[in-house]
Amino acid sequence: MSPHTLGQSPHVVIAGGGIAGLSTALALHAAGFERVTVVEAAAAIRPVGAGLNLMPNAVRELDALGLLDALEAGALRTRELRYYHRSGGLISREPRGLGAGYRWPQLSVHRGHLQQVLAGAVRARLGPAALVTGVRVSGLELPPDGRPRLRLEHRVGAVRGHASLEPDVLVGADGIRSTVRAALHPAEGGPSWNGMLVWRGVSRMPAGAVGPFMFIAGDDRQKAVVYPMSRPTGPGREVLVNWALARPAEDVCGSGAAAALAEERFRGDWNRPVPVDAFLPFYEGWEFGGVSVPGILRAADSAHEYPMVDREPLDRWTHGRTTLVGDAAHAMYPIGSNGATQSIVDARALAHALARHSDPVEGLAAYEHDRRPVTTALQRANRELGPEVVIDLAHARAPQGFSDIHQVIPAEELAAIACRYAATGAFDPATVNRGSPYEIPLPAIG
Repeated sequence: MSPHTLGQSPHVVIAGGGIAGLSTALALHAAGFERVTVVEAAAAIRPVGAGLNLMPNAVRELDALGLLDALEAGALRTRELRYYHRSGGLISREPRGLGAGYRWPQLSVHRGHLQQVLAGAVRARLGPAALVTGVRVSGLELPPDGRPRLRLEHRVGAVRGHASLEPDVLVGADGIRSTVRAALHPAEGGPSWNGMLVWRGVSRMPAGAVGPFMFIAGDDRQKAVVYPMSRPTGPGREVLVNWALARPAEDVCGSGAAAALAEERFRGDWNRPVPVDAFLPFYEGWEFGGVSVPGILRAADSAHEYPMVDREPLDRWTHGRTTLVGDAAHAMYPIGSNGATQSIVDARALAHALARHSDPVEGLAAYEHDRRPVTTALQRANRELGPEVVIDLAHARAPQGFSDIHQVIPAEELAAIACRYAATGAFDPATVNRGSPYEIPLPAIG
């Protein structure tokens, strides 16, 4: 029986009010923790960002938290994923979610909608005071007793103030440039950039102009990911479409000094608005399954440019009563729909481990023992392109295109690549359908 069932619940502070932090707060509440505070640097939780996919293993955990209906109200079930070569040749098509035999769907959703659902649930279940905006962790000390000492900075208008706090447990959910992670690993340095640029945005399109599937297309130099993420609405029967494009920076900025300047710029500004015309020429003529990539790009309200970065896998997340979740722990390349997915699984695993151990230090160690090997394997797999490697293989073997993909990549090889990646992250149907390993049994009554 955990300590929060015997006496006063330990105070858990979560640094970061994104998907990882809010999911962790809800998971802890469901596990019986009553004193949970999320501090978020932004002045308010607003529906910003682009789209993402939630794999069935994450949807399973959100369903266990009672959030599936609210989430699906603004999301779309992903029923099929297709891979295309840039010539237009279909490499593979795979059923997803329920169609692939899972008990839970795969969901395409706007990040803002997911974050609003999570934030609303935190306020409703834990109370309005549990989510504090305009406050960030500016420093962290780890004394010998293992209890973290936080320095907090808060802002009200143009006025800044400072405070200190000593919670029982600290969870760093503050993203890829985490202050908590930097305090735990001060010699680490910044994230690693692989030289690729990513352009992301959302377009509103007539439903008939968008296929009822998600696709990833390209060659060994550039790729496009496109998928609808809402049901048709309004008189024009429009849907929201997420798109993400990737291309080497040297193709855009040139080599030598220009590329060096680009690298310096992108290390400092990771959310840079750019005109669509800056990259649209690279994707002229790209059409797959009747869906025009240039047509979708021209319908975008805005676009943002990012460096494709990740973090080196850590050999340790947990120091005493402090640990990491989500991108703060294991930021990975945006491949395989695993960023938000693994953050949500982290949240449930952490709450489960803390609830099952009377000592928070032991609980955090058990959480890390469970999660770090899996996410480390995914980080490394994504550096090798994960399941998207089929596009590079097709291009290497048939750069001008093909009429029959199985003459280029045998069906058995395609299936093996997909299965191997699913097994790496433990999100194959058989594993997911066994149910959540993070359910906490209710105490016996009577």
